Amino acid sequence: MTPRDASAAEGPDQQADGTRRRCAVPGSGPIPDPDGPVPRDSACSPGGTELRLGEHVKRQTAALCEAAGTARDLVRPLLDTALEPLSRLSLLDPPPARSLVSDDHSPVELSLAFTPGAPPVPRVLLEPGYTDDMARSGRIGRGVAERLADRGVLSCARLHMLSDLFLPATPHGPFALWLALEFPDGRPRAKVYLNPAAHGPGRSADTVAEALARLGYGEAFPALRRYADRPGGFLFFALDLGDWPAPRVKVYVAHRDFSAADAAAASRAMPGDHPGRVAEFVGLIAAERRLRRRPLVSCFSFTRACPDRPSGYSLHVPVRDYVEDDRQARDRAVAALHRYGIDSRPLHRALAGVTSRPLDAGVGLIAYVTLTHAAPSPPRVTVYLSSEAYRVRPPRRSAPAASGGGEPGPMMVGG
Repeated sequence: MTPRDASAAEGPDQQADGTRRRCAVPGSGPIPDPDGPVPRDSACSPGGTELRLGEHVKRQTAALCEAAGTARDLVRPLLDTALEPLSRLSLLDPPPARSLVSDDHSPVELSLAFTPGAPPVPRVLLEPGYTDDMARSGRIGRGVAERLADRGVLSCARLHMLSDLFLPATPHGPFALWLALEFPDGRPRAKVYLNPAAHGPGRSADTVAEALARLGYGEAFPALRRYADRPGGFLFFALDLGDWPAPRVKVYVAHRDFSAADAAAASRAMPGDHPGRVAEFVGLIAAERRLRRRPLVSCFSFTRACPDRPSGYSLHVPVRDYVEDDRQARDRAVAALHRYGIDSRPLHRALAGVTSRPLDAGVGLIAYVTLTHAAPSPPRVTVYLSSEAYRVRPPRRSAPAASGGGEPGPMMVGG
C-alpha cells in the first residue's frame, strides 16, 4: 500500500483547529487525513444532507456515462447491486479499511477506455468487501458476483473453479476480490481481480501457475514468469466473466526501476510490432527514461485463440507520481489520445463531471494512463480516475524526488 500523503499547505480550507475542512462535495478540495480529526458538519450533498459513498460514486459514474454517451439506465441497476455493501457508508467518517483501489483508500475507481473511431467505454472497479478482514472481504465480493450472475450479467463458473487458490479460509495479502463493470455498446460486462498472494507472497508464482493450468493456459507460464523475476512480482490475476467475445485471463506484473526500453522488452512477450510504441508511451506519460518511484505495471492477457503466449499486452503508467498536479496529468493523457488519433473531448467532459475542483489544486485524480495492444484491434488508451471520496492529495510544487521504494500502489487494473 502507498503511504498517505501530508495535508495540503495552509490555505482557505484551513480551520481554526488546524485541520482541513472537509469539502461539501468530495473531490472538490483538500480534506484532513482520514486518520485524523474529521469535522462532522460537512461532507454533505448540495441539498445539505449527509453524503454517502454510494451516492457519491453513482453521481460520478453518471457523469462518466454522460461524457461517453452511455445510457445511465443501463448502468444504475447494476451499480446498485455492486455497491450494496458500500452504499450507506458516510463520507463524514474515515475510510473503514485501507483499500488498495485508490490512494485515499476509497474502494472505487473509474476509467474511460478509448479506441480510435469508437465511443469511449465507461468502466468502474470496486471492492465490494470493504473491510480489512480479508476472509470476510472475499465472501462479500463473491456474494456480489453471484448476485450479478443471478441477473445474467456474468457467470461465476471460472471463479468457482479457482476459489481454493484465491479465496482460501485464511487469506494473506492486502485484498481478496475486486469487481469491475464496463458498458461497451450498451452491454454490461464484468471482470474479477484476485490476489496471487492469497496463500502468502512466497507462493504467488505457484498460485498463478496452477490457475493458468486449470484454465488451459499452463504452457504460457514459463515465458510469463521471466517478466516477474524482479521485485514486485505478480500483482493481480483477473478473469473476464460473462458476455465477452473472447474471454480473457489476465496476469499483472509490477516492474520496479524499469526503463522505457525495459517496458518495450516485456511487451515482446506478445508477437507484433508494438514495442517501439510502448517505449514512446512511457516517455509521453512519465517524461522520464527510468521510473524509480511508483513502478510500471504490465498486464499479459490470454485467450483460447492463443493459449501458450499473450494475445494482448497493456502497460500501466502511474502518471500521478510523475507530475506536479492533475492539470499536467491531463495534458499528458490528452497528448496520448491525440497520438493515436482519438478525440479528447470526452475526457475533458468526464473530468468536469467527476470533480468540481481545479485540476491544479491536487494530484492523483488521474491515477494511471494505459496503452493496450491486442491484435487485431487498434491500440487502446485508458485513463483511470480516482474517486477522491475521502481525500485529495495536494499538488507537488516540483517534480518528486526519485526513490527506489514504494508499493505498486492503488490502481484500477483494467485492460
